[in-house]
Amino acid sequence: MELFTPELGLVVWMLVAFLAVFFLLAKYAWPAVIKGVEERKSFIDQSLESARDANERLAGIKQEGDQMLHEAHVEQLHRLKETKEKCNRLIQEAKEQAALEAGKIIAEAKVSVQKEKEMAARDIHNQIAALSIDIAEKVLRKHLDNRPAQLELVNKLIEEAGQK
Repeated sequence: MELFTPELGLVVWMLVAFLAVFFLLAKYAWPAVIKGVEERKSFIDQSLESARDANERLAGIKQEGDQMLHEAHVEQLHRLKETKEKCNRLIQEAKEQAALEAGKIIAEAKVSVQKEKEMAARDIHNQIAALSIDIAEKVLRKHLDNRPAQLELVNKLIEEAGQK
């Protein structure tokens, strides 16, 4: 049996070539590959961290947006309440103003009616006085036709004037 066979030489030659390639790869290629993998891992880790930060910021922004919407809704309700109160105050003021105006108009109407009533009473009084004078004139003419009745009437008027 031969120790060194051509097949064994080929195997040894392949083994030496493999070890040389392995040594070269281990010395120069593997560190570059491992460095590239670690850089890639670091980049992926940083990207994941950036994505987490972005998600947290997005959640914060969403929460701020929800808070702003809530505040805007509260402000809107507050303004609607103020507007309703203002409207009610304006309506109440208008009612009060209308009541004052109505009171003034009624007072003026009462004064006007009273003046008209007084004027009517004066007019009636004047008409009664005119009628009384006409009646008295007619009565006096009738009585004054007769001389003794005239003297009696003058004496009676003098007596009445003296008593007053």
